[in-house]
Amino acid sequence: MITIEPPGTATAAAALSKSGLTRFLNRARRVVGLEGNVEVLLTSDGELKRLNRRFRGKNQATDVLSFPAPGEVAQEHAGDLAISLDMAACQAAAYGHSLRDEVRILLLHGLLHLYGLDHETDKGQMAAREIGLRRELRLPSSLIDRVSTIRKLPPQTIRKGKNKRSRAIT
Repeated sequence: MITIEPPGTATAAAALSKSGLTRFLNRARRVVGLEGNVEVLLTSDGELKRLNRRFRGKNQATDVLSFPAPGEVAQEHAGDLAISLDMAACQAAAYGHSLRDEVRILLLHGLLHLYGLDHETDKGQMAAREIGLRRELRLPSSLIDRVSTIRKLPPQTIRKGKNKRSRAIT
């Protein structure tokens, strides 16, 4: 299930189709290999900052957080994802694609984390898998691919602190 809590302005959320995102989520979940359902919260930077501080000890907003379910319930419920619509809108503008595509990229990235992959500790396995799945799902450039690109963007393109995203993503 996808829950949309629009940030300050509901403009970004209005551009998203809950049913379309749910169809994408279910398809992406299957291609990733997750059996259980996934709950998704699309919300604000403020809420992601609060969740990141509470569960990861990092006092900053991030674009996507993943919360895997315990193994004993994973076949029914794979876990939860939280995505910042504020950050997704900013990143979509910076990379020249739609908010819908950015949210889909973040959904795929989060699903790979729920599957157990972690780009912060692996030797490129998550990046390779994400690139292949991104092509299969017809998505624009991978979140992991973009981490080095984001440092090349002009500072006014990205809100303060977003150039450290790679360490803040779960």
